Amino acid sequence: MSLRLRDRVIETSSWPLVMGILNVTPDSFSDGGAYLDPEDAVRRALDMAAQGADVIDIGPESTRPGSHGVPADEQIARAVPVIEAIRKFDDFTPLSIDTCLASVASAALDAGADIVNDVSAMRDDPAMADVVAEAGVPIVLMHRRGIPADMQKGGGPHYDDVTGEICQFLTERVDHAESRGIDRSRVIVDPGIGFGKRVEDNLRILNELDRLVSLGFPVLVGASRKRFIGAVKGEARPEAAPDSRSRLGGSLAAAALAARAGAAMIRVHDVVETVEMLRVLRAAEAAAR
Repeated sequence: MSLRLRDRVIETSSWPLVMGILNVTPDSFSDGGAYLDPEDAVRRALDMAAQGADVIDIGPESTRPGSHGVPADEQIARAVPVIEAIRKFDDFTPLSIDTCLASVASAALDAGADIVNDVSAMRDDPAMADVVAEAGVPIVLMHRRGIPADMQKGGGPHYDDVTGEICQFLTERVDHAESRGIDRSRVIVDPGIGFGKRVEDNLRILNELDRLVSLGFPVLVGASRKRFIGAVKGEARPEAAPDSRSRLGGSLAAAALAARAGAAMIRVHDVVETVEMLRVLRAAEAAAR
């Protein structure tokens, strides 16, 4: 399986790619405010690429539970200078723009981004499909129940078969994308761990990820430092995330489960540790053949 960018193809079938998270926001649940200064953000992006990140995902809007939307002009002001600056030093590493707004995606793509990561699966802004189709870039379509402001109220919604419902939803969104002119070879799907899911739902998704992989699309998994890991490890108030960096061990466990199930890409905060873990897993599998 491979992923078609505008000017090249990335192989995704042999082992998961690592997507490094770069939040250029003041309020993300982890590292919010750390990279608001464009110089700090660029330095962090270059560091992650040197550490082994295959893709850098730039987020100008927090989508943590309870967050509210950020206007397009503010997202553009946060993301575009960072993308342009990164491209002065690194014109090879694929950059992803994490947004649900078509105008933000368009500005980011013009500045040098290569991938659109839309956690609404193009439902928040129907014009997103036109932007992606015209640019000929990959898009991540993610499952999300509710919106960030309310998706975790009451502990999260109920599912009869969370993995099956996610598979059905994403299949429908891929069909919609194709109907709007987006080639299926440019679609990545994401089960949306933590987005309108209970702790048990997130664990079941990880355990049944092979069902999503069997749909035949590259699968992106983003479990890094999320609240359910804090709940599993016994944090008194995981929703408060006093120091989400303490969730490294659980994040690596989730990444290992995703890799073993056939995920094509893993979205992480901790690039060095994830790359090292994947190298050991890959070496162990190679030695067993």
